[in-house]
Amino acid sequence: MNIFQIFSDIEKIDGDATERLSFYSRRYFLRKGTKAATAAALPLALASVTQEAFAQSTEVQEVLNFALTLEYLEDEFYKKALGSSLSFGGDRPVFEQISKHEDAHVKLLKSALSSAAVAKPSMFKFEEVFPGVFSDYQTFLIVSQAFEDTGVRAYKGQAPKLYKQAVLTTALQIHAVEARHAAEVRRIREGRVWITKNEPDGAPAAVYAGEENVVQKVDVTKLGPGFSDIVVSEAFDEPLTKEQVLAIVSPLIVM
Repeated sequence: MNIFQIFSDIEKIDGDATERLSFYSRRYFLRKGTKAATAAALPLALASVTQEAFAQSTEVQEVLNFALTLEYLEDEFYKKALGSSLSFGGDRPVFEQISKHEDAHVKLLKSALSSAAVAKPSMFKFEEVFPGVFSDYQTFLIVSQAFEDTGVRAYKGQAPKLYKQAVLTTALQIHAVEARHAAEVRRIREGRVWITKNEPDGAPAAVYAGEENVVQKVDVTKLGPGFSDIVVSEAFDEPLTKEQVLAIVSPLIVM
């Protein structure tokens, strides 16, 4: 395999490899100031870029597997609900469509991860954690809203780790659909389609921790009249860390 093929393979993992390799080579050449240094720079720079590329690849896999676990959860939740005796009334087509979306998200993430994809959990404890979730429609709606809002905040929290990665676009495409799911469930519940401060609206409080934040580099409430803490908290959605998300969903999952 020649050097161009090697670098082509690295670029499939890390799209910035060319730019960084050029930087490392120039820096080494300027420091040494000889033609010989140019030849020496390439293997040194290549080693540095290769290590960084594969380190990023591992982190990307971790992020995608984290997302896949959440999608397994949502996918199973809607499939079990639609297969239960739960009465959806005229809303059933909505949740049939959401279920199809979640199934598509699972398949896409598994395809992207290939053999590195995490296995689906062996069991989900929906009814143990949320009694009546598949027999009482209002309970189902509350849990659905909680899962969708958690998913939106989870994707947002992981997005910085995918910076300059090709899969960032895919993650954001899924994130946007999850946000639409959350808004639709909130509409069905006849509530606001955005999050107001950290009001749980019947869902677990941890799902909305930090949503009362009004500081976006600056305190937005001080930027003009009418910018109350309610208005500002609704205008900006906050991320959840991986640890916060796992604290919410771990009681539901048996690996």
